[in-house]
Parts: sequence; C-alpha cells; structure tokens
Amino acid sequence: MSLLKTIAAAQKRLAQASVDNPALDARLLIGHALGLDRASLLTQEQRILTQEERATIKYLISRRAAREPVGRILGQSEFWGLPFGLNEATLEPRPDSETLIEAALAFLEKKKEKWDPCLRRDDRKEKKSLHILDLGTGTGCLLLSLLQELPQATGLGIDISPRAIDQATTNAKQLGLEDRSTFQTGDWLEGVDEKFDLILSNPPYIPSQDIAQLDPEVRLFDPKKALDGGTDGFDPYRTLIPLIPSFLRPKGIVVFEVGIYQAEPVKDIMKRNGFERIESKADLSNIPRCIIGQFLD
Repeated sequence: MSLLKTIAAAQKRLAQASVDNPALDARLLIGHALGLDRASLLTQEQRILTQEERATIKYLISRRAAREPVGRILGQSEFWGLPFGLNEATLEPRPDSETLIEAALAFLEKKKEKWDPCLRRDDRKEKKSLHILDLGTGTGCLLLSLLQELPQATGLGIDISPRAIDQATTNAKQLGLEDRSTFQTGDWLEGVDEKFDLILSNPPYIPSQDIAQLDPEVRLFDPKKALDGGTDGFDPYRTLIPLIPSFLRPKGIVVFEVGIYQAEPVKDIMKRNGFERIESKADLSNIPRCIIGQFLD
C-alpha cells in the first residue's frame, strides 16, 4: 500500500472514532512512525510502505482511535514553542495554559515602574534575578517557559507526584535550564522555606462530579489528581490563596489558571486575602482563563 492510501485510511479510521482533527493527527502519527516531516510526507506520497512500517502505523493509529492523545503517544507535547516530555503523572500541556505565560510577562512589563524584575531576553540591561515558584508543576511547562523568556530568573517547581518531578527535571535538562530550576516533591507549600517574586499555578479545578463528562483524551489519560478540584472545583484556591502572601516578596504577584465560570469567585477569594491590582486574561476561546494579582504589603 502506498503512503498516500495509508494516510487516507488512517484519516478515515480516526474520523470514525470521532477524533477532532483526524487529518492532522493521522499525518503527525504517520510522520512519526516513518521519521518524516510534513513536507516529506507530501513528496513521498507514492512511496510503497513495508510490512513493518504498516504494522507500526496501524498500532499508532489504533491508540489514537482509542482516544489516547497524540502527545501521549509521541511521549511529548509542545508548549510555548518548546518540547515537553510527558508521563502518566503529568497533565498534557494545553494551549490555553499559555495564557498564564502571556499574562505574567505582560504584568511584569506593565508594572516595571513599580517593580524591578529581570527583563526579557531581548533586553541587555542587568537586573536583579526574579525568583519564581510553580505549584503543581507537572511537566514544568509553566516554570520552564518563563525561565526561557527571563534569562536571569530562577525557579522552584513543586508537585505531589515524584514521577511528575522526575519528568519536570528531565525536561529542564533537555531544555538547558537545569542550572536555573529546581524541582521537589511536596504537598503545595509544605516544606517551602523561600520567598518568591512570582507564584503561579495551574491547580486541579474540575468539580469532582464533572470529571466523568470530560473528553476521553482527558478523562482516560490525564491523572485524576491533577483534574479534581473538589465538590465545586475551588478547593485548591481556598487552600492556597490565604497561604501564598507569606511566601511572596514585597510587591509579589500570583497567577492562577481557572476554569469556565471560575474567574469571579477566584478574584473574590484573592480580594478577601489582601491581593490588589487583580486582573483576568481570556484564552483563545475568549474564556477568562487566567487570574493575576499583586500583594503590596
């Protein structure tokens, strides 16, 4: 069978399995199986595949038809233009979470007159080191993406799962950021004895009863501990927000990811705990996805 016919058959099978982007996913998986990029797939469409190649492709496509995400199958996912390895203890990074990176960088830039963090990588002036804490770090994608943008920053990532910490540590090494990042196992802020300029977190925020209705890619393959936010989805926010001010340096900021309809309640919790200059930022679907605030005391 030719590569062209194999791609068409794979697309058809994924479409029948209700996969959202069957054409894209089929080409990504077949390209991975054959070691070909997108352009090579086009130029080699008449190539006749070997039996071994067909078997490998069939196996990968069957996994995707069972709704296993492409990132899980490939063992890595892209976030903020960087590759992040995955394992069973980590969420697969999602484009919506890039909103936290955008918001943090924009806030630091906007408040520069009252805050003196290290500057972006395109600014050659020497500034003090910004110290960042990432709670529930998973793959380390939030912390490591910020460290990539802020070349004098340092950071600590915390996760309750040792396996997640193993993966984040590996990702830091592969990105050349191991000298400015540390990862450790912990239950939120337990065992942390430092103060930080910026604390960010993508905590579990799905109400427990809603998990059964999530897409199979999430429900079956993401770790439940990283999804389940308690009865109403707000347990992590109620736990963390009162504690965070004790771990912030003067004028420190906090950045949270939130789910749909959660922005205003999280803002209220932050206001009650002394945060000011509270802002929200919407994701690509125009859903408020990120809450950011500053603690001035």
